[in-house]
Amino acid sequence: MARVGLLTMSDGRDYVARDVHDHCVRAEEEIAAFLAGAGHEVIRADGIVTANDLATSYARRVADARPDLTIFSYPVWAFPHFTMLAAAATPGPLLLLGNIDPQFPGMVGMLAGGGGLDQIGRVHARAWGDINQPEVSGRILAQVNAAAAVQGLRGATFGRIGGRPMGMYTAVANTDQWMDTFGIDVEEIDQWEIVRRADQVEASRARQAVKWLETHAGGVHYDGDRLTPELLERQVRAYYAVRELIDEWHLDFSGIKGQPELTAHFATMDIAEAFLNDPYDWDGAKPTHVTSTEADMDGALTMQILKGLTGLPVLFADVRHYHAEREVWDLCNSGQHATWYAARSDDPLENLSRVHLYPEVFYFPAGGASVSHFAAPGEATFARLTRRDGRYRMHVVRGAFERYDDATNEALARQSTFEWPHAFTRLNAPAGEFLARFGANHIHAVPGEHVAELRAVCELLSIDYDGMGDAAA
Repeated sequence: MARVGLLTMSDGRDYVARDVHDHCVRAEEEIAAFLAGAGHEVIRADGIVTANDLATSYARRVADARPDLTIFSYPVWAFPHFTMLAAAATPGPLLLLGNIDPQFPGMVGMLAGGGGLDQIGRVHARAWGDINQPEVSGRILAQVNAAAAVQGLRGATFGRIGGRPMGMYTAVANTDQWMDTFGIDVEEIDQWEIVRRADQVEASRARQAVKWLETHAGGVHYDGDRLTPELLERQVRAYYAVRELIDEWHLDFSGIKGQPELTAHFATMDIAEAFLNDPYDWDGAKPTHVTSTEADMDGALTMQILKGLTGLPVLFADVRHYHAEREVWDLCNSGQHATWYAARSDDPLENLSRVHLYPEVFYFPAGGASVSHFAAPGEATFARLTRRDGRYRMHVVRGAFERYDDATNEALARQSTFEWPHAFTRLNAPAGEFLARFGANHIHAVPGEHVAELRAVCELLSIDYDGMGDAAA
């Protein structure tokens, strides 16, 4: 749910404002009812803006409620300086909404007000037409959701547990730039805290979690070496240790370095990373906490934005392989995929029944379980924040997950790393275009269509939008 401010602009001539008053009130009530019906909280001004002092005072009172987005509505011609004064008193994102009516030229008022904002460099979005038309209501809701996601970043704290992993420049961001662009602080935490705190977790809690996994997962494949009950308990203890760090440091999202120290000498973080990104664990339902493997800062930030737009768990994966004969990508990473993606079910046990815990492979000699499954089929939106010459951009591409018969799934997975989770993906962009432009090895996704919202996020943050394939238009 977002909090939306609403101000209706009118004519500054008292004899005109009087005659169009009822029309303006009806238009505002229709917008307010639409937003409330979509589940959002609406903060309405005390009246219709018909004078310069009202533009300022009404906007200030609405701004006091800290809305995620403020809508300036233009059901009639409105004096443009009302827009400028109200905008000066509105610190957050703006959407100008004009009607299309030859009798009441709200479109003219929107263009005049928007032009004034352009002249002073004030970023804003625009929508026009009948709010009952799907293309109009869809554009409004895209702006509302984008603004809520962006405003949700302001004042957040990212916990980076460990430093740069394996020399990955794309996983490390400038903390000054994060504060300036996104309003996010970064808390640096040593990985030793996971080891130290894991040892203090009550043994019964770890044993209970392992029993739950053994009972409900599709399989726990102990081998007596890389995966034992004791190693799985250690991974569960690490999960509880990270949750303790999240609570103690008030972290909004986080990343765990893992490689090579923990994966070589302690245990892989696959259990912690998968279940932190899930909306549940063995203790029951819980909020999803975005956590990136390899302490990938730009990856975690992309995921936090996608979570803010949808409220859903977000996929994290390597762009591991391209099956050219099928035109399908294998998005695969060492256990990072949230188990929710195994079935996309509200029932955790339905998801877990498709999950297998396999012994980790030679990359991670400390051992532990890899959380393996095949992502459930369905359309998705894929995104990734990257930087070019120090400036942020967001790659966006549409696509869909595919899942095949058991034999085909296994045959494809064994061409890369079978023990890891796989999301077989058909992107709506040519492979050559993707490989030539994509600026990272990690990619992220959420179910559904969210291209318009991501474009709006980029506009609000003043970062570059880089759509590929049919997301470029």
